[in-house]
Amino acid sequence: MQHQLQELRTEALQKIQNCKSQAELLETEKAYLGKTGSLQEILKSVKDLSADKKPVIGKLSNEVKKELEAEIELQKQTLKKLEIEAKLNSEFLDVTLPGQKPEIGHLHLIPQTQKEVEEIFAELGFAVMDGPEVESEYYNFEALNIPDTHPARDMQDTFFLDNKLDDEHGRMVLRTHTSPVQIRSMLTHGAPLRIIAPGRVFRYEATDASHDAIFHQVEGLLIDENISLAHLKGVMAEFLTRLFGQKVKVRFRPGYFPFVEPGLELDFSCLLCNGGGCRVCKQSGWVEFMGAGMVHPNVLKAGGIDSEKYQGWAFGFGLTRLVMMKHKITDIRYLMNGDLRFINQF
Repeated sequence: MQHQLQELRTEALQKIQNCKSQAELLETEKAYLGKTGSLQEILKSVKDLSADKKPVIGKLSNEVKKELEAEIELQKQTLKKLEIEAKLNSEFLDVTLPGQKPEIGHLHLIPQTQKEVEEIFAELGFAVMDGPEVESEYYNFEALNIPDTHPARDMQDTFFLDNKLDDEHGRMVLRTHTSPVQIRSMLTHGAPLRIIAPGRVFRYEATDASHDAIFHQVEGLLIDENISLAHLKGVMAEFLTRLFGQKVKVRFRPGYFPFVEPGLELDFSCLLCNGGGCRVCKQSGWVEFMGAGMVHPNVLKAGGIDSEKYQGWAFGFGLTRLVMMKHKITDIRYLMNGDLRFINQF
C-alpha cells in the first residue's frame, strides 16, 4: 500500500503541474482527492491492514493528501497569474489615459427656477406651503368665490374625477391653480399670514407653443392689518429684480378675478429692450406677468379670517412661463418632452 501511495503522489503531482486551466485543475482535484477519488479508493483497504501497519499508512496518506492540496493551491495561483498576463497581452491598455468621469445629473429647469423663487420669497419673510393636486370643488372653486355658474367650472376647462366627496365639497377635480393652498393655510394658521404656494396644476386646453394641459404655478398670499397694493408692488419689484439680477419696474392694470377685489394685472419692464419696445413685448416696453389683487372678503370668510380687521393681497403667476421668459425658450413643450438634447443645455 505504501508503494501505491507513492505512485499516486508522483502521478498526481505531475498531472496537477501540467494543468492548463482552472477547469482542468478542478477535474484533477476531484479525480485524486474527491469523495470517490483515487486516494479514497486506496484508503478503503486500510481496515484490512495489521495493527502495526495502520499508523504508518495513515500518516503517509495524510502527508500525501496535504502535499497534493498544497500543490493544487500553488497551481491555482500560477494559472490565475498566467490568465491575467494573457489578458493584458491580448488587450490594449494605455495607463496614461485619464479615467472616465461619471455623468452627474442636475435639476430640470422648472425645479431649478422654483428653488430660486422659494429662496427669494423666504428671504422676504414668506413661508412655502404645499397642498394636494387632487382637490374638491369646494376648495378649488367655491371657497375662492367662484360659483358653479362660472365658466371655469365647465368640463372644457377642468379635469373632473368620477368620485364625489360629499354634498358640501362636491366632486373631486385636478386642481386648476394652487389657490386651494391659500384657503387651507388660512384655516390652519389664521392671520397674519405670509405664504407662497408653488406646484403643478392642470387645465383642459389645447397644447401649443405657449399652452399645455399641465404646467407649474406660484401663488402668493399676504394677510395682515393695514395692507395695501403698495406693499404688493414693492414686494414684486424686489422679487423680480433679485430673480433677473437687474433692476425691474412693475406696473398695474385693471383686471378681473373672482377671488380678489379690486383685481389687477401686473406687468414688468421688458428685459430684452429695457423698455424701448421690441417683438417680445409687442413694442410696448412691458411684459404681461401675472394676475393679482386685494383678497375678496368672501375668500377671507371662507378661510375663517375677520375681513373687518384684516386685509390682504394675493397673486399668481405661471412658473413655467417665467422659466420661458428667463431662459428665452420659445416653446413650452420643450420643457416637458424629456429630450436630453434640450435639458442638458441648462
